[in-house]
Amino acid sequence: MSLDRYQHLFFNANFKEAATKPGFDAYRGEFILKEGEVADAQGRRGPPAAVLKQASLLSEGDALKMISGSLDELQQFPLLLDVIGADFKAGAIAVLFTINIPKPFVTSLNGGLVVFIPLTEGMAWNELIDLVGLEKGDFKGQSSADKVVTVYNALLSEKFKYPELTVEEAMKTTNNAKRVTHGAV
Repeated sequence: MSLDRYQHLFFNANFKEAATKPGFDAYRGEFILKEGEVADAQGRRGPPAAVLKQASLLSEGDALKMISGSLDELQQFPLLLDVIGADFKAGAIAVLFTINIPKPFVTSLNGGLVVFIPLTEGMAWNELIDLVGLEKGDFKGQSSADKVVTVYNALLSEKFKYPELTVEEAMKTTNNAKRVTHGAV
């Protein structure tokens, strides 16, 4: 299974399980992009230095089919590429909600589609569902993994009408936006 190779990068996992569609596996939780420094003589590490927050991953056999989540800044994208770059191939889709970009854009990577959407507040999973126009009823009776498959299938038919940019071009337009959090005062 393709997701097993990432097991050591799963952090605060919600689930990792097989879907009812044979060969498909899904994961939701945090996804470590850069591990923390070694903190002691026993080799234990400190907290991760960079994380893809609210991540959703889907694989079919050994192929990575979908990855989604929230990046604090576009500058973290190369870290994600270091981790998944070789597995991201034609037919794969990435939707990355990125805090410090002013406008959405798309780019291609190894024949796969990468969509960047600005998001300073909200939950990546909820935004992903809204993006493809799914509703609560579309998930009725499905397992957690099957819900990820449903979102992936909806993404396949989505026509993203965002400008095409390279990540290098987009890096020149980043801003100082920060994640908006709400909570107890």
